[in-house]
Amino acid sequence: MHKKKILTFFKKAALSLAASSASLICAAQTVRPFHPNDKVAFVGNSITEQGYYESYIWLYYMLHYPSRRITIYNVGIGGDAAKNILARLDDDVFSRKPTIICLDFGMNDSGYFEYLQGNPDSVGRAKVKASKSYFDQIEKRFRAFPAEKIMITTSLYDETVKNPKNYYPKKSVYIDSIAAFQQRAAIANRWGFVDFLHPMTAITLREQKKDSTFTLTGNDRIHPGNQGHFVMAYLFLKQQGMAGKPVADVLIDAARKKIERSENCQLTALTSSSDEVRFDYLANSLPFPQDTIPRLWDNPHRQTEALSVIPFNEEMNREMLTVKGLGAGDYTVSIDGHLIGKWSNSQLAEGINLALQTNTPQYEQAMSVLWLNEERMGLESKLRAYYWLQFDYFNDIGLKYADNERAMDSLNVTAPKNWFVGSKKDNYRAARYPAVRASWQKQMDLLVDEIYQVNQPRKHTIVVKRG
Repeated sequence: MHKKKILTFFKKAALSLAASSASLICAAQTVRPFHPNDKVAFVGNSITEQGYYESYIWLYYMLHYPSRRITIYNVGIGGDAAKNILARLDDDVFSRKPTIICLDFGMNDSGYFEYLQGNPDSVGRAKVKASKSYFDQIEKRFRAFPAEKIMITTSLYDETVKNPKNYYPKKSVYIDSIAAFQQRAAIANRWGFVDFLHPMTAITLREQKKDSTFTLTGNDRIHPGNQGHFVMAYLFLKQQGMAGKPVADVLIDAARKKIERSENCQLTALTSSSDEVRFDYLANSLPFPQDTIPRLWDNPHRQTEALSVIPFNEEMNREMLTVKGLGAGDYTVSIDGHLIGKWSNSQLAEGINLALQTNTPQYEQAMSVLWLNEERMGLESKLRAYYWLQFDYFNDIGLKYADNERAMDSLNVTAPKNWFVGSKKDNYRAARYPAVRASWQKQMDLLVDEIYQVNQPRKHTIVVKRG
Protein backbone atom coordinates (compact mmCIF):
# COMPACT_ATOMS: atom_id res chain seq x y z
CA MET A 1 0.00 0.00 0.00
CA HIS A 2 1.33 3.48 -0.84
CA LYS A 3 2.52 5.43 2.21
CA LYS A 4 0.04 8.30 1.65
CA LYS A 5 -2.87 5.84 1.53
CA ILE A 6 -1.66 4.14 4.69
CA LEU A 7 -1.47 7.48 6.49
CA THR A 8 -5.01 8.31 5.40
CA PHE A 9 -6.20 4.92 6.61
CA PHE A 10 -4.46 5.29 9.95
CA LYS A 11 -5.75 8.80 10.60
CA LYS A 12 -9.31 7.58 10.11
CA ALA A 13 -8.70 4.57 12.34
CA ALA A 14 -6.95 6.65 14.98
CA LEU A 15 -9.76 9.19 15.08
CA SER A 16 -12.17 6.35 15.74
CA LEU A 17 -9.90 4.96 18.47
CA ALA A 18 -9.52 8.36 20.10
CA ALA A 19 -13.28 8.88 20.12
CA SER A 20 -13.70 5.61 21.98
CA SER A 21 -11.11 6.37 24.67
CA ALA A 22 -13.60 7.76 27.17
CA SER A 23 -15.80 4.68 26.92
CA LEU A 24 -12.74 2.43 27.30
CA ILE A 25 -11.77 4.12 30.55
CA CYS A 26 -15.30 4.13 31.91
CA ALA A 27 -15.78 0.46 31.06
CA ALA A 28 -12.75 -0.65 33.10
CA GLN A 29 -12.40 -0.83 36.84
CA THR A 30 -11.70 2.33 38.82
CA VAL A 31 -8.09 2.89 39.85
CA ARG A 32 -8.05 3.84 43.51
CA PRO A 33 -5.58 6.38 44.85
CA PHE A 34 -2.50 4.92 46.48
CA HIS A 35 -2.78 4.36 50.22
CA PRO A 36 -0.12 4.84 52.92
CA ASN A 37 2.53 2.09 52.77
CA ASP A 38 1.55 0.93 49.29
CA LYS A 39 4.46 -0.57 47.36
CA VAL A 40 3.78 -0.05 43.66
CA ALA A 41 5.73 -1.86 40.94
CA PHE A 42 5.53 -0.32 37.45
CA VAL A 43 6.45 -3.18 35.12
CA GLY A 44 7.18 -2.52 31.47
CA ASN A 45 9.68 -1.96 28.69
CA SER A 46 12.17 0.84 27.93
CA ILE A 47 9.48 3.52 28.30
CA THR A 48 9.01 2.42 31.90
CA GLU A 49 12.75 1.88 32.37
CA GLN A 50 13.33 5.54 31.42
CA GLY A 51 11.67 6.17 34.76
CA TYR A 52 9.91 9.45 34.24
CA TYR A 53 6.18 8.85 34.13
CA GLU A 54 6.23 6.78 37.32
CA SER A 55 8.65 9.27 38.92
CA TYR A 56 6.24 12.13 38.12
CA ILE A 57 3.41 10.12 39.66
CA TRP A 58 5.43 9.57 42.82
CA LEU A 59 6.46 13.23 42.92
CA TYR A 60 2.79 14.21 42.82
CA TYR A 61 2.12 12.01 45.85
CA MET A 62 5.22 13.31 47.64
CA LEU A 63 3.93 16.86 47.23
CA HIS A 64 0.17 16.49 47.44
CA TYR A 65 0.08 13.84 50.20
CA PRO A 66 3.23 14.49 52.25
CA SER A 67 2.07 12.26 55.09
CA ARG A 68 0.94 9.43 52.81
CA ARG A 69 4.25 7.65 52.36
CA ILE A 70 4.34 5.17 49.49
CA THR A 71 7.05 3.40 47.52
CA ILE A 72 7.18 3.20 43.73
CA TYR A 73 9.49 0.78 41.94
CA ASN A 74 10.74 1.15 38.38
CA VAL A 75 10.60 -2.42 37.05
CA GLY A 76 11.13 -1.62 33.37
CA ILE A 77 13.54 -3.41 31.06
CA GLY A 78 14.28 -1.96 27.63
CA GLY A 79 13.17 -4.14 24.73
CA ASP A 80 10.74 -6.21 26.76
CA ALA A 81 7.53 -7.71 25.41
CA ALA A 82 5.05 -9.85 27.34
CA LYS A 83 7.30 -12.89 26.74
CA ASN A 84 10.25 -11.24 28.52
CA ILE A 85 8.13 -9.90 31.37
CA LEU A 86 6.76 -13.40 32.00
CA ALA A 87 10.30 -14.74 32.29
CA ARG A 88 11.32 -12.24 35.00
CA LEU A 89 8.16 -12.12 37.10
CA ASP A 90 9.67 -14.03 40.02
CA ASP A 91 13.13 -12.44 40.06
CA ASP A 92 12.22 -8.84 39.26
CA VAL A 93 8.58 -8.28 40.22
CA PHE A 94 7.19 -10.69 42.81
CA SER A 95 10.45 -10.62 44.80
CA ARG A 96 9.74 -6.98 45.68
CA LYS A 97 6.47 -8.01 47.39
CA PRO A 98 4.49 -5.15 45.86
CA THR A 99 0.99 -4.39 47.05
CA ILE A 100 0.12 -3.07 43.57
CA ILE A 101 1.48 -4.16 40.18
CA CYS A 102 1.04 -1.84 37.20
CA LEU A 103 1.70 -3.72 33.94
CA ASP A 104 2.46 -1.81 30.73
CA PHE A 105 3.43 -3.54 27.47
CA GLY A 106 2.56 -3.52 23.78
CA MET A 107 5.12 -1.36 22.00
CA ASN A 108 7.64 -4.15 21.41
CA ASP A 109 4.99 -6.89 21.21
CA SER A 110 3.51 -5.29 18.10
CA GLY A 111 6.77 -5.50 16.11
CA TYR A 112 8.81 -3.10 13.97
CA PHE A 113 10.73 -3.95 10.81
CA GLU A 114 8.50 -6.95 10.15
CA TYR A 115 5.83 -4.59 8.78
CA LEU A 116 8.22 -3.67 5.96
CA GLN A 117 8.99 -7.29 5.08
CA GLY A 118 5.54 -8.75 4.51
CA ASN A 119 1.82 -8.09 4.51
CA PRO A 120 1.25 -5.67 7.42
CA ASP A 121 -2.03 -7.29 8.44
CA SER A 122 -0.52 -10.78 8.51
CA VAL A 123 2.42 -9.49 10.51
CA GLY A 124 0.20 -7.59 12.93
CA ARG A 125 -2.19 -10.46 13.57
CA ALA A 126 0.71 -12.83 14.25
CA LYS A 127 2.29 -10.38 16.66
CA VAL A 128 -0.93 -9.86 18.59
CA LYS A 129 -1.54 -13.62 18.80
CA ALA A 130 1.96 -14.22 20.19
CA SER A 131 1.64 -11.38 22.70
CA LYS A 132 -1.73 -12.68 23.88
CA SER A 133 -0.35 -16.20 24.40
CA TYR A 134 2.35 -14.92 26.76
CA PHE A 135 -0.02 -12.52 28.49
CA ASP A 136 -2.42 -15.40 29.18
CA GLN A 137 0.37 -16.96 31.26
CA ILE A 138 1.07 -13.65 33.01
CA GLU A 139 -2.63 -13.35 33.78
CA LYS A 140 -2.63 -16.75 35.51
CA ARG A 141 0.42 -15.81 37.56
CA PHE A 142 -1.14 -12.48 38.49
CA ARG A 143 -4.33 -14.12 39.69
CA ALA A 144 -2.31 -16.22 42.13
CA PHE A 145 -0.18 -13.35 43.45
CA PRO A 146 -1.60 -11.34 46.39
CA ALA A 147 -1.47 -7.80 45.04
CA GLU A 148 -3.80 -5.41 43.28
CA LYS A 149 -3.23 -5.19 39.54
CA ILE A 150 -3.54 -2.30 37.10
CA MET A 151 -3.33 -2.85 33.35
CA ILE A 152 -1.84 0.05 31.41
CA THR A 153 -1.92 0.35 27.64
CA THR A 154 1.28 1.37 25.92
CA SER A 155 1.85 4.97 24.95
CA LEU A 156 1.29 5.61 21.27
CA TYR A 157 3.49 4.74 18.33
CA ASP A 158 3.22 7.99 16.38
CA GLU A 159 2.47 6.76 12.88
CA THR A 160 1.19 10.13 11.63
CA VAL A 161 3.96 12.60 12.53
CA LYS A 162 5.77 14.20 9.60
CA ASN A 163 9.04 12.32 10.01
CA PRO A 164 10.79 9.93 7.60
CA LYS A 165 12.26 7.75 10.37
CA ASN A 166 10.98 4.44 11.72
CA TYR A 167 7.78 4.31 9.71
CA TYR A 168 6.08 0.92 10.17
CA PRO A 169 2.70 0.92 8.42
CA LYS A 170 -0.25 -0.31 10.50
CA LYS A 171 1.81 -0.96 13.63
CA SER A 172 -0.58 1.34 15.51
CA VAL A 173 -3.60 -0.68 14.45
CA TYR A 174 -2.20 -3.80 16.11
CA ILE A 175 -1.04 -1.91 19.18
CA ASP A 176 -4.72 -1.13 19.59
CA SER A 177 -5.56 -4.84 19.33
CA ILE A 178 -3.19 -5.49 22.24
CA ALA A 179 -4.80 -2.65 24.21
CA ALA A 180 -8.18 -4.28 23.60
CA PHE A 181 -7.19 -7.60 25.21
CA GLN A 182 -5.53 -5.72 28.07
CA GLN A 183 -8.80 -3.94 28.70
CA ARG A 184 -10.81 -7.17 28.51
CA ALA A 185 -8.51 -8.79 31.07
CA ALA A 186 -8.87 -5.82 33.42
CA ILE A 187 -12.64 -6.02 33.27
CA ALA A 188 -12.78 -9.83 33.61
CA ASN A 189 -10.43 -9.83 36.62
CA ARG A 190 -11.75 -6.64 38.21
CA TRP A 191 -8.32 -5.06 37.84
CA GLY A 192 -7.64 -1.38 37.31
CA PHE A 193 -7.16 -0.06 33.79
CA VAL A 194 -5.38 3.08 32.61
CA ASP A 195 -5.43 4.06 28.95
CA PHE A 196 -2.39 5.94 27.66
CA LEU A 197 -2.82 4.98 24.01
CA HIS A 198 -6.11 6.58 23.02
CA PRO A 199 -5.85 9.93 24.86
CA MET A 200 -2.28 10.38 23.60
CA THR A 201 -3.46 9.57 20.08
CA ALA A 202 -6.27 12.11 20.38
CA ILE A 203 -3.86 14.82 21.58
CA THR A 204 -1.43 14.01 18.78
CA LEU A 205 -4.00 14.14 15.99
CA ARG A 206 -5.43 17.38 17.35
CA GLU A 207 -2.05 19.07 17.53
CA GLN A 208 -0.85 17.73 14.18
CA LYS A 209 -3.72 19.57 12.49
CA LYS A 210 -1.87 22.73 13.56
CA ASP A 211 1.69 21.43 13.20
CA SER A 212 2.43 18.25 11.23
CA THR A 213 5.73 17.78 13.10
CA PHE A 214 4.12 17.74 16.56
CA THR A 215 4.70 14.55 18.53
CA LEU A 216 4.59 13.29 22.11
CA THR A 217 7.41 10.88 21.20
CA GLY A 218 10.89 11.55 19.88
CA ASN A 219 12.45 11.15 16.46
CA ASP A 220 11.96 7.38 16.69
CA ARG A 221 8.13 7.71 16.92
CA ILE A 222 8.32 5.38 19.94
CA HIS A 223 9.88 6.80 23.10
CA PRO A 224 8.16 9.75 24.79
CA GLY A 225 10.29 12.64 25.98
CA ASN A 226 9.69 14.39 29.29
CA GLN A 227 6.65 16.05 27.72
CA GLY A 228 5.07 12.69 26.83
CA HIS A 229 5.96 11.16 30.19
CA PHE A 230 4.21 14.03 31.96
CA VAL A 231 1.11 13.45 29.83
CA MET A 232 1.22 9.78 30.88
CA ALA A 233 1.55 10.71 34.56
CA TYR A 234 -1.37 13.12 34.22
CA LEU A 235 -3.55 10.43 32.61
CA PHE A 236 -2.72 7.98 35.40
CA LEU A 237 -3.43 10.52 38.15
CA LYS A 238 -6.65 11.57 36.46
CA GLN A 239 -7.84 7.97 36.42
CA GLN A 240 -7.10 7.90 40.16
CA GLY A 241 -9.48 10.83 40.64
CA MET A 242 -6.89 13.53 41.32
CA ALA A 243 -8.50 16.14 39.06
CA GLY A 244 -10.13 18.85 41.14
CA LYS A 245 -8.06 18.25 44.28
CA PRO A 246 -6.43 21.61 45.07
CA VAL A 247 -3.09 22.23 46.69
CA ALA A 248 -5.13 24.74 48.71
CA ASP A 249 -8.05 27.06 48.08
CA VAL A 250 -8.39 30.24 50.13
CA LEU A 251 -11.20 32.79 49.88
CA ILE A 252 -11.22 35.80 52.21
CA ASP A 253 -13.75 38.61 52.34
CA ALA A 254 -11.63 41.57 53.42
CA ALA A 255 -14.59 43.88 53.96
CA ARG A 256 -16.36 41.42 56.25
CA LYS A 257 -13.10 40.23 57.85
CA LYS A 258 -14.20 36.67 57.19
CA ILE A 259 -12.65 33.46 55.91
CA GLU A 260 -15.17 32.09 53.46
CA ARG A 261 -13.17 29.11 52.20
CA SER A 262 -10.04 27.28 53.37
CA GLU A 263 -9.92 23.98 51.49
CA ASN A 264 -6.99 21.63 52.19
CA CYS A 265 -5.37 24.22 54.46
CA GLN A 266 -5.71 25.97 57.80
CA LEU A 267 -5.91 29.77 58.23
CA THR A 268 -5.32 31.51 61.55
CA ALA A 269 -4.59 34.98 62.97
CA LEU A 270 -6.63 36.81 60.32
CA THR A 271 -6.61 40.61 60.42
CA SER A 272 -8.37 42.48 57.66
CA SER A 273 -9.26 45.91 56.29
CA SER A 274 -10.00 47.37 52.88
CA ASP A 275 -6.25 48.12 52.49
CA GLU A 276 -4.56 45.07 54.01
CA VAL A 277 -5.19 41.41 54.78
CA ARG A 278 -2.82 39.39 56.93
CA PHE A 279 -3.10 35.76 58.04
CA ASP A 280 -1.10 32.63 58.87
CA TYR A 281 -1.40 29.90 56.27
CA LEU A 282 -0.69 26.17 56.58
CA ALA A 283 -1.43 24.16 53.42
CA ASN A 284 -1.69 20.38 53.57
CA SER A 285 0.01 20.05 50.16
CA LEU A 286 2.79 21.61 48.12
CA PRO A 287 2.58 22.91 44.55
CA PHE A 288 3.91 20.71 41.71
CA PRO A 289 6.89 22.46 40.07
CA GLN A 290 7.38 21.79 36.37
CA ASP A 291 10.86 20.94 35.12
CA THR A 292 12.27 22.98 32.23
CA ILE A 293 15.23 20.70 31.44
CA PRO A 294 15.06 17.98 28.73
CA ARG A 295 16.40 14.93 30.56
CA LEU A 296 16.06 12.08 28.07
CA TRP A 297 18.79 11.19 25.62
CA ASP A 298 18.25 12.43 22.05
CA ASN A 299 14.92 14.04 22.93
CA PRO A 300 14.62 17.85 23.29
CA HIS A 301 11.13 17.85 24.84
CA ARG A 302 10.69 19.41 28.27
CA GLN A 303 8.11 18.54 30.89
CA THR A 304 6.72 22.08 30.72
CA GLU A 305 5.78 21.61 27.05
CA ALA A 306 3.02 19.22 28.12
CA LEU A 307 1.16 22.11 29.76
CA SER A 308 0.03 23.34 26.34
CA VAL A 309 -1.81 20.06 25.65
CA ILE A 310 -3.10 18.92 29.06
CA PRO A 311 -4.88 20.95 31.78
CA PHE A 312 -2.61 19.75 34.59
CA ASN A 313 -2.29 23.11 36.36
CA GLU A 314 -6.00 23.81 36.02
CA GLU A 315 -7.04 20.41 37.37
CA MET A 316 -4.28 19.26 39.75
CA ASN A 317 -2.06 22.21 40.64
CA ARG A 318 -4.22 24.99 42.05
CA GLU A 319 -3.02 26.87 45.12
CA MET A 320 -5.66 29.57 44.99
CA LEU A 321 -5.56 32.85 46.90
CA THR A 322 -8.75 34.85 46.44
CA VAL A 323 -9.40 38.08 48.32
CA LYS A 324 -12.56 40.05 47.69
CA GLY A 325 -13.80 43.25 49.30
CA LEU A 326 -10.55 45.17 48.84
CA GLY A 327 -10.55 48.83 47.90
CA ALA A 328 -9.68 49.77 44.31
CA GLY A 329 -6.00 49.75 43.43
CA ASP A 330 -2.93 47.55 43.21
CA TYR A 331 -1.79 45.27 46.01
CA THR A 332 1.44 43.49 46.81
CA VAL A 333 1.38 39.91 48.05
CA SER A 334 4.22 38.89 50.34
CA ILE A 335 4.89 35.60 52.09
CA ASP A 336 7.09 35.56 55.19
CA GLY A 337 8.21 39.08 54.33
CA HIS A 338 9.28 38.26 50.76
CA LEU A 339 7.54 40.01 47.87
CA ILE A 340 5.77 37.50 45.60
CA GLY A 341 4.03 39.83 43.16
CA LYS A 342 1.60 42.66 42.56
CA TRP A 343 -2.02 42.35 41.43
CA SER A 344 -5.05 44.62 41.23
CA ASN A 345 -7.98 44.26 43.60
CA SER A 346 -10.06 42.84 40.73
CA GLN A 347 -7.39 40.21 39.93
CA LEU A 348 -7.23 39.21 43.58
CA ALA A 349 -11.02 38.99 43.66
CA GLU A 350 -10.86 36.56 40.72
CA GLY A 351 -8.09 34.54 42.39
CA ILE A 352 -4.32 34.08 42.01
CA ASN A 353 -2.83 30.62 41.53
CA LEU A 354 0.19 30.71 43.84
CA ALA A 355 1.32 27.31 42.48
CA LEU A 356 2.45 29.12 39.33
CA GLN A 357 4.56 31.65 41.24
CA THR A 358 8.08 30.26 41.29
CA ASN A 359 9.30 32.60 44.06
CA THR A 360 7.07 31.44 46.92
CA PRO A 361 8.65 29.57 49.85
CA GLN A 362 6.29 26.66 49.25
CA TYR A 363 7.43 26.44 45.61
CA GLU A 364 11.07 26.46 46.74
CA GLN A 365 10.25 23.70 49.21
CA ALA A 366 8.66 21.70 46.40
CA MET A 367 11.73 22.22 44.20
CA SER A 368 13.86 20.65 46.93
CA VAL A 369 11.63 17.60 46.78
CA LEU A 370 11.86 17.53 42.98
CA TRP A 371 15.66 17.53 43.02
CA LEU A 372 15.86 14.91 45.76
CA ASN A 373 13.54 12.74 43.69
CA GLU A 374 15.77 13.25 40.63
CA GLU A 375 18.76 12.07 42.69
CA ARG A 376 16.82 8.99 43.78
CA MET A 377 15.82 8.27 40.21
CA GLY A 378 19.42 8.56 39.01
CA LEU A 379 20.50 5.84 41.43
CA GLU A 380 17.56 3.67 40.47
CA SER A 381 18.55 3.94 36.80
CA LYS A 382 21.95 2.43 37.70
CA LEU A 383 20.21 -0.57 39.20
CA ARG A 384 17.91 -0.92 36.19
CA ALA A 385 20.93 -0.90 33.86
CA TYR A 386 22.36 -3.78 35.90
CA TYR A 387 19.13 -5.78 35.63
CA TRP A 388 18.85 -5.05 31.91
CA LEU A 389 22.18 -6.83 31.41
CA GLN A 390 21.08 -9.76 33.55
CA PHE A 391 17.83 -10.36 31.70
CA ASP A 392 18.62 -9.18 28.17
CA TYR A 393 22.26 -10.23 27.81
CA PHE A 394 23.75 -12.51 30.46
CA ASN A 395 20.67 -14.74 30.61
CA ASP A 396 21.11 -15.62 26.92
CA ILE A 397 24.73 -16.69 27.37
CA GLY A 398 24.28 -18.60 30.63
CA LEU A 399 25.88 -15.98 32.86
CA LYS A 400 22.89 -14.47 34.63
CA TYR A 401 23.98 -13.22 38.07
CA ALA A 402 27.47 -14.68 37.57
CA ASP A 403 28.96 -11.20 38.06
CA ASN A 404 32.50 -12.52 37.68
CA GLU A 405 35.50 -11.83 35.47
CA ARG A 406 34.10 -14.06 32.75
CA ALA A 407 30.97 -11.89 32.63
CA MET A 408 33.06 -8.71 32.52
CA ASP A 409 35.26 -10.13 29.75
CA SER A 410 32.17 -11.01 27.73
CA LEU A 411 30.91 -7.45 28.03
CA ASN A 412 34.25 -6.05 26.89
CA VAL A 413 34.13 -8.20 23.76
CA THR A 414 30.48 -7.47 22.94
CA ALA A 415 30.33 -3.76 23.81
CA PRO A 416 31.99 -2.43 20.61
CA LYS A 417 29.50 -4.38 18.48
CA ASN A 418 26.35 -3.79 20.54
CA TRP A 419 25.41 -0.25 21.54
CA PHE A 420 22.88 -1.39 24.15
CA VAL A 421 25.46 -3.53 25.91
CA GLY A 422 28.19 -0.94 25.45
CA SER A 423 26.13 1.84 27.01
CA LYS A 424 25.83 -0.20 30.22
CA LYS A 425 29.35 -1.60 30.41
CA ASP A 426 30.88 1.11 32.61
CA ASN A 427 27.93 1.01 34.99
CA TYR A 428 28.34 -2.77 35.29
CA ARG A 429 31.99 -2.46 36.36
CA ALA A 430 30.67 -1.20 39.70
CA ALA A 431 27.19 -2.74 39.72
CA ARG A 432 28.44 -6.32 39.58
CA TYR A 433 29.57 -5.99 43.20
CA PRO A 434 26.76 -6.65 45.72
CA ALA A 435 28.15 -4.08 48.15
CA VAL A 436 27.89 -1.36 45.50
CA ARG A 437 24.30 -2.22 44.65
CA ALA A 438 23.44 -2.34 48.34
CA SER A 439 25.02 1.09 48.77
CA TRP A 440 22.94 2.51 45.91
CA GLN A 441 19.80 1.09 47.48
CA LYS A 442 20.75 2.50 50.87
CA GLN A 443 21.31 5.93 49.33
CA MET A 444 17.91 5.74 47.63
CA ASP A 445 16.26 4.83 50.93
CA LEU A 446 17.98 7.74 52.66
CA LEU A 447 16.85 10.11 49.92
CA VAL A 448 13.26 8.96 50.33
CA ASP A 449 13.54 9.44 54.09
CA GLU A 450 14.82 12.96 53.44
CA ILE A 451 12.02 13.68 50.98
CA TYR A 452 9.38 12.73 53.54
CA GLN A 453 10.94 15.18 56.00
CA VAL A 454 11.48 18.05 53.57
CA ASN A 455 7.95 17.79 52.15
CA GLN A 456 6.11 18.29 55.45
CA PRO A 457 3.75 21.31 55.64
CA ARG A 458 5.12 24.59 56.97
CA LYS A 459 3.23 27.58 58.29
CA HIS A 460 3.65 30.88 56.41
CA THR A 461 2.43 34.43 56.96
CA ILE A 462 0.72 35.99 53.95
CA VAL A 463 0.17 39.73 53.68
CA VAL A 464 -1.91 41.38 50.95
CA LYS A 465 -1.29 45.13 51.12
CA ARG A 466 -2.22 48.15 49.03
CA GLY A 467 0.72 49.80 47.37
